[in-house]
Amino acid sequence: MGFGSYDESEQKEQTTDEEEVDAVNVHENDHHGEMSFESDVSTDELVDQLGSMKDDDDSEE
Repeated sequence: MGFGSYDESEQKEQTTDEEEVDAVNVHENDHHGEMSFESDVSTDELVDQLGSMKDDDDSEE
């Protein structure tokens, strides 16, 4: 067989045992509810920290 050739008999009737196939549940780890936290840091300070972190990431590239 040359490069790119294949045996057509191997391509026919490919079956899988459905018991062996595990379905993926994409909602398995969904969570519903609320989250809250308290901080002594102001929103402006947090935004400044985020800006600094982004600046650090940009300088590493």
